Amino acid sequence: MAKDLKGKVAVIAGGGKNLGALIARELQDVGATGFVLHYNSASSKAETDKTAGALRERGADVIVYQGDLAVVANTTAMFDLAKAHFGAVHVAINTAGVVIKKTMLAVTEADYDRSFDANSKAAFFFMQQAGRVLEERGAIVTIVSSLLAAYTPYYSVYPGSKAPVEHYTRAASKEFGDRGISVNAVGPGPMDTSFFYGQESAEAQAYHKTAAALSKYSKTGLTDIEDIAPLVRFLVTEGWWITGQTIFANGGYTTR
Repeated sequence: MAKDLKGKVAVIAGGGKNLGALIARELQDVGATGFVLHYNSASSKAETDKTAGALRERGADVIVYQGDLAVVANTTAMFDLAKAHFGAVHVAINTAGVVIKKTMLAVTEADYDRSFDANSKAAFFFMQQAGRVLEERGAIVTIVSSLLAAYTPYYSVYPGSKAPVEHYTRAASKEFGDRGISVNAVGPGPMDTSFFYGQESAEAQAYHKTAAALSKYSKTGLTDIEDIAPLVRFLVTEGWWITGQTIFANGGYTTR
């Protein structure tokens, strides 16, 4: 990829709010002019429409797409729509997922299936369909979790369902590399978004806000989305040569 995305098109799963919305704005800042912003739940529609409106005000052509990406036909349709509308797709970023925090004994079969559908199956087929339609020297980034490097209770199925994405990333980077497509995963620490607070008790929140080596330099002690979006932007522009990697961007929260 070049140092900017002038005239390029990005598909962003979970692109309507939180990190996904900020990534969209970052990509527009470096020239991207076409976006597909995906959301799953109807509760995210208003925020996604707001993000789309803000991008359009700055000159972007934006498609808003709703669908459960664990249904492969929805993922295929989303990329087909992007290709048909824009003529070409250059960047694919998946920020979507679900967190389930329970003891292993409390995890139900429904919890397990929901977690693996959202975090593993959807991620695999997003990557697959991106690899099918992306232009030469495109880029794919998946948001995973720094809990992949944690030794902790209560998170068996969340990082467990994210862990396969590391292998998908390595495999895809090899398979798509002959077309110059880079493929990476980014593992933030606990982020200051609603995605985090809905799962954590007050005591757990307090712990996470002091657990990173750089916690006192964060606004809340957690990973700020403002520290992750520029990394994603870098990976799909100047950092294109990085491929097949999982990058832990967490202020020293976990490490391998």
